[in-house]
Amino acid sequence: MRARYPDHTGRVVRDDISIAYEVYENGGPTIVLLPTWSLFHSRHWKAQIPYLARHFRVVTYDGRGNGQSDRPVDPDAYASQILIADAMAVLDATFTETAFVAGVSMGGSLAAMLAGLYPERVLGAVLIGTSTWLGNETPERNSAAFETRLDRYDGWDKYNMHYWQSNYRDFTEFFVDRIFSEPHSTKQWEDGVGWANETTGEVLVATQLKETLDENREREVLASIRCPVLVIHGTGDRIKHYSAAEKLAAITGGTLLLIEGGGHCPQGRDPVVVNRAIHNFVELNAPRQEILK
Repeated sequence: MRARYPDHTGRVVRDDISIAYEVYENGGPTIVLLPTWSLFHSRHWKAQIPYLARHFRVVTYDGRGNGQSDRPVDPDAYASQILIADAMAVLDATFTETAFVAGVSMGGSLAAMLAGLYPERVLGAVLIGTSTWLGNETPERNSAAFETRLDRYDGWDKYNMHYWQSNYRDFTEFFVDRIFSEPHSTKQWEDGVGWANETTGEVLVATQLKETLDENREREVLASIRCPVLVIHGTGDRIKHYSAAEKLAAITGGTLLLIEGGGHCPQGRDPVVVNRAIHNFVELNAPRQEILK
């Protein structure tokens, strides 16, 4: 059961990969809630959709690898340029000429790339817990060796392709516990582990072996962003340290909102704070004719 169901759904097919989307109609500007890493599907936005859809037109879609979308296991299917093209295909299929975009973690990086590469389509970008080359991972994560086969896997050693292929469920429980690091996050943890187990270790391995933008190119794109940017990050993030958000806000000229003690996915754990921040950001920066619709 959902608080709000989509007004219509559809699919785009690119290179034989089907991407499922949902549209929540409303007058006013559109906000596209982008997919994150394939560990989660679009229901990670479930606390945002009903609220934002009361004020704006909302588009969501399941990124390749989870949800109602296909699950290729070829790393080439998850290359950065492919994921960017998926987003643009969804905008075109939903007749979305311009939109605000929002993303969490890897979705934040996708939102930033769209803002930099397609300034004529993106009105503003909300970047939440964003994973970029900027800054370091949290200190406890630095020692993780993804492709090395180990005799045993403890802690962050579980962030390992061999472990994912043999003990995927245990990895998801470990990783989601780090995502929702705030006290009293049992419901969010249960949701996250459930979503994560709708895909497979083989799929996640493919997402990690993909071709990505190198650090220099990413910095170039970030520095080219001219639309309004809102950067949201938890100071208790155990996946990506909030110092990366400070650098991201500086390089994009964005506004920084730090959530004291917040974890990696504050849209799930602190939805009221995030919802109000997104709402105010869109209202402040939307073309006036869109707000008046």
